Amino acid sequence: MLAVLCATVLLVMIDNTIVNVALPTIAVDLHAGTSGLQWVVDAYTLVFAGLLLGAGHAGDRFGRKRMLLLGVAGFAAMSAVAASVTSLDALIAARAGLGVAASLIFPATLALIMDTFGGEDTRARAHRAVAVGLWAAMAGVGVAIGPVVGGWLLEHYSWASVFWVTVPYGAVLLVAGAVLLPESRGPSLPGRFDWAGLALSVAAVGTLVWTVIEGPHHGWASPASLAGFAVAAALTVAFVARELRAAHPVLDMTLFYNRRFTVGALVIAVAFFSLFGFIFMVTQYFQLVRGYGTLSAGLHTLPFAVVMAVFSPLAMHAGKRLPAHLVITAGMLTMAAGFGLVTVTGVDTSYWRVVIVSMSLMAAGLALVQGPATEIIMTTLPMDRAGSGSAVNDTTREIGGTLGVAVLGSVMATVFASHVASGLAALPLPAPLKDAAATSVAAGAQVARTAPGTVGLQVEAVVRSAFVAAMHQATLVAVGACLVGAVLAMLALGVRPALPRARQPERDTVTV
Repeated sequence: MLAVLCATVLLVMIDNTIVNVALPTIAVDLHAGTSGLQWVVDAYTLVFAGLLLGAGHAGDRFGRKRMLLLGVAGFAAMSAVAASVTSLDALIAARAGLGVAASLIFPATLALIMDTFGGEDTRARAHRAVAVGLWAAMAGVGVAIGPVVGGWLLEHYSWASVFWVTVPYGAVLLVAGAVLLPESRGPSLPGRFDWAGLALSVAAVGTLVWTVIEGPHHGWASPASLAGFAVAAALTVAFVARELRAAHPVLDMTLFYNRRFTVGALVIAVAFFSLFGFIFMVTQYFQLVRGYGTLSAGLHTLPFAVVMAVFSPLAMHAGKRLPAHLVITAGMLTMAAGFGLVTVTGVDTSYWRVVIVSMSLMAAGLALVQGPATEIIMTTLPMDRAGSGSAVNDTTREIGGTLGVAVLGSVMATVFASHVASGLAALPLPAPLKDAAATSVAAGAQVARTAPGTVGLQVEAVVRSAFVAAMHQATLVAVGACLVGAVLAMLALGVRPALPRARQPERDTVTV
């Protein structure tokens, strides 16, 4: 059962990153611009994050195994659709469909683990620690091996192969899940489904994620961005007000009175904010600055997956023998050290001496943070709310990662444009080419290839050094975020507060 659940997590997380390496080919075949390619990636994230809370609650009420199998079947079907489309709009729609399926799968996996490995005796807690550690490892490993699988497929097949590969995988998981997984649901969730709360949660999270995705294009202080954040805030307030009044809410807001639950979710968001922002930059660094091919770039990220897989179960054992806040704080500081090493990475820095050490520190730190923080979130909940708690854990992860790409990407783009403009000022290039080179490292490389003679070599040198300088500045934001997360974990998780009473279900009154 644990193997099936871990393999299912791997399916969802690989799809987060496998499509990235296929974007250049998709751009040519489907005549897609930069904005279109971003929506190929972001349609999945937007729908996935927006539906997680409702999907987790549905699993608690109607059965987690049922929701998971429905999600796996939908995932395989929408993968086949995505592989068969011939237009960009159809591909974006298929990616949104994959996001719907993923939202049904992900909360159910962790809830099923917590239900199966329940109990508070020493043996049950030890088994649960290993199970949650392996679940967390698969979440990190999936992010790292997606580019490897995608790179290998693209060297042998068309871009459609990155979607076709999940069809037989999903079919195997569907059969294995139907046979091996137990059904699990919350026993005390009577009453009507909270459709209004579901609609408000989807609207609030979806608006926030959409605004963050589009922020770098419109500008963070533009009317569109400010309006988006205002609408997201208003919808969030309306959602909280609704859930506090609802008899059977999608999300019991009183859970956030528990400091450990709230801060556990926040530190996971901070960790994935930093990680996803870094992945966005390092894939470009490997391919466009170091000149690695798609498969080679993916292989160079494998140490992250290996370290993550090894350290995640160890982190859970450490969390049982040491106070959890110390383990999480150590993880945040380890991640900060890994990001700090990136700031001394240059165009030709040794991969084996610096880059691999940096990624290994990030992976070890993430393992120390993710597993213990996830268990803190899940063990503060009554079992009938495990799906909702898992959805909170997953939603903060997705929003944190989306914010990381947007914020670190925006910082990188600003610094890159400034360095390229100053570096190319004295070169004999037409102004339109200089402006084009400042838009991105890929555009700068294209300008370098078209420029004549030594001018092209000079442009290439400026663009590469500008990207590295921009990566340094953006990575400092990740370092700062991890340090803030370390302080939060140390101060807020160090004292175990009394567990707040969970909302009790309404009971019928019997007159005697």
